[in-house]
Amino acid sequence: MIVIGLIAGMLAKWVMPGPDPGGVIITILVGIAGAFVGGFIVQSLFGGPEITRISLGAILIATLGAIVLLAIYRLITRRAV
Repeated sequence: MIVIGLIAGMLAKWVMPGPDPGGVIITILVGIAGAFVGGFIVQSLFGGPEITRISLGAILIATLGAIVLLAIYRLITRRAV
């Protein structure tokens, strides 16, 4: 899960570059949380299979979730300023 989180967090930061705080640890945490969010989206909304192993599909789903989390974070912090 940590490996998928690291890869997904890095891909999400690559897709959505910006002045987000945090280094490698925060990137991993965003990726792991993104894996849960992406898995929930795929399973709940689209009826997709449960992801239980490292695969390209798992990384893409986790990256999707991490991008969603980064977008939400940026919306929240933009309004606070």
